[in-house]
Amino acid sequence: MNIGNEGINTLEALVRGAGNIGIATHTHPDGDAIGSSVALYHYLHDLHGKDVRILLDNALPEAAGFVLDHCTGCVIRYDHKPEDVRKWASSCDLLFFLDLNGAHRTGEMAAAFEGLTAPRVLIDHHLNPQTEEFALVFSETEISSASELLFHVLMAMPDIDGDASKLPAASLTAIMTGLTTDTNNFANSTYPSTFQAASSLIAAGVDREAIIMHLYNSYPERRIRLMGELLHDRMVITDKGAAYMILDAATRERTGIRQGETEAFVNIPLTIYNVRLSLFLKEEDGIFRVSIRSKKGTSANRLAMKYFNGGGHEQASGGKLTIGREVMDASDAADYIRRVTDEFLTHEN
Repeated sequence: MNIGNEGINTLEALVRGAGNIGIATHTHPDGDAIGSSVALYHYLHDLHGKDVRILLDNALPEAAGFVLDHCTGCVIRYDHKPEDVRKWASSCDLLFFLDLNGAHRTGEMAAAFEGLTAPRVLIDHHLNPQTEEFALVFSETEISSASELLFHVLMAMPDIDGDASKLPAASLTAIMTGLTTDTNNFANSTYPSTFQAASSLIAAGVDREAIIMHLYNSYPERRIRLMGELLHDRMVITDKGAAYMILDAATRERTGIRQGETEAFVNIPLTIYNVRLSLFLKEEDGIFRVSIRSKKGTSANRLAMKYFNGGGHEQASGGKLTIGREVMDASDAADYIRRVTDEFLTHEN
């Protein structure tokens, strides 16, 4: 992978000249968003002595929270302390945006960046990067994750010079965490560069078994019981090959399920031979958050863009349905899904 000397030279100069630095990622951050953010934090703070904060719109998944063990106080959440986020953002000499294609993807926190003059750096793997918003862009869609792309960028920096062992141990762990979660533990969205990065991380000392334990073997009982309920009672498979499950607000409240604890539910129906497309809907705050996965040959991205106000990758995308707009009532969501997936899959043939 050729990152480009010009971009690296520009990045080195921006980092060298900055004092306060902010790192922002998308709203409802996943393992890749938090992994890449924490990895960059440790590179900037531990190796370069910069004063850095990670700025989040809202909560991160609890399963990925272990990557924050070595940066106490490094995160400011907009939903808890919006004024603190605004103050830090306005004090920054440099702003990084990770795992998103534009600042609007930071959710309500996007207001904190309006009118700021600090240069912005984008490191992302999604389609359609809003390049005009940034002074420097590292964008690659044929890559597993923002965490992997960040790894290649950091490896190209002169102080690292291709030697992963020069990166802080906490950066290595965070990168492997993001890379693992965004590939569904290397089950999809992998490229030769993905395994090369993973190999380098392990050779540099990453404890992958510990990461797997945190990510996949430390869930609370309520996650497994909800998964069983959804698969047994609420998974619907259409004649066209679409599977969907809907987690309504009442069930969320009854089960006490938390942010991030339904991670990867959407992948499970794809193990069924005749399912081409899987959707998982979660009701919260007057909308349904929609996760979409598909098998090769069926575009999750096109479905998300056309019917769910979203987008993403060809086989992994997301979006939303607003109650009162796309669906008049929460109970109408199932009919909407069946109608649009039937239409979509008919034309995909």
